[in-house]
Amino acid sequence: MTDETIPATGLEVRLRAHPGDQVRADDFEVVEIPIAEPGDNEVLVRNEWMALGAVYRDQLDPDTDLPIPTFQVGQPLWGRTVGTVLRSNSPLLAPGDLVEHFFGWREYALGPAQAFFKRDRDLLPAPEYFLSQGPTAWRGVVDIADVHDGDVVFVSGATSGVGALAGQLAKVRGAALVIGSTGSPDKVDYLKSLGFDAVFDYHDGPVAQRLAALAPDGISVFFDNVGGEQFEAALTVAAHGARFALCGALAGQFGRGDGGRPRLDLMRAFPKEPVLRPFATLHTPDQIEDWNRRFAELLAQGALVYPHTVFEGSVAGLPESFLGLLAGRSRGTAVARLVAPERG
Repeated sequence: MTDETIPATGLEVRLRAHPGDQVRADDFEVVEIPIAEPGDNEVLVRNEWMALGAVYRDQLDPDTDLPIPTFQVGQPLWGRTVGTVLRSNSPLLAPGDLVEHFFGWREYALGPAQAFFKRDRDLLPAPEYFLSQGPTAWRGVVDIADVHDGDVVFVSGATSGVGALAGQLAKVRGAALVIGSTGSPDKVDYLKSLGFDAVFDYHDGPVAQRLAALAPDGISVFFDNVGGEQFEAALTVAAHGARFALCGALAGQFGRGDGGRPRLDLMRAFPKEPVLRPFATLHTPDQIEDWNRRFAELLAQGALVYPHTVFEGSVAGLPESFLGLLAGRSRGTAVARLVAPERG
């Protein structure tokens, strides 16, 4: 139960304008709105943690090829969030329940109870663990690439929320060698601390040369979060029949250049017969619940850790936190801890 006092108004972030090549703080606006009591079959939730994902960059544009809607100018943004039910007019949820939902970028969420998914507070170490990008990492490593004993795995963008878990899961699945790429020396050390066998900074020379030195017999699995040169290099160093799990294209998302359109060298690909499988994980309730159960088991076994970076502040600070993600100031999953703003 909770009987905390609810303020008359709360904050939410709206899209002021579609950004150009670079996202700026003034592309967003923070507005104060009245907080209503829940109606029939509705709940009111205080948001506590929100996931910050690269996918929001695509949703800020007026059009995207992704199978998700884009943000609209003048309307509040949304995203994966966890919080506590404060008021409920539904038998499905009670005050005090921890819930996950997609009404992020705001201080309080109000909506039909069916849009909020109850989470077991005791299943994972802390509420922000429910916002991991594990469903995507698991699907790519297990269902798409079928990583198994003896594989040589290359994970591009390995300090991303997906990549940092994908590399660990590849080791759990028995990979003989897991290689990660990242963009700075301190992140190289960080990935080694997560159990990656070899890591390189892609700024230090041609990626294909670095990969060939680390995997002289070729890579059997490529988990791609980046695209661009790193995709092209992986194809160069691929062993026969290598499986490519194509998850993202950060080189195109953050730079808005051609990084999302790597060249496919067909003459090189034909004799190697690689299996290229792009995939999207839509975070359905079944995918999320399956991952949470597996995540709890693997954490209890000490088989992996949850790499994440916490940005802390009120809802008004979310645009700056998101810019921090785009600038590379995070390791693993980026999550925002939402603290109550000062009120007069």
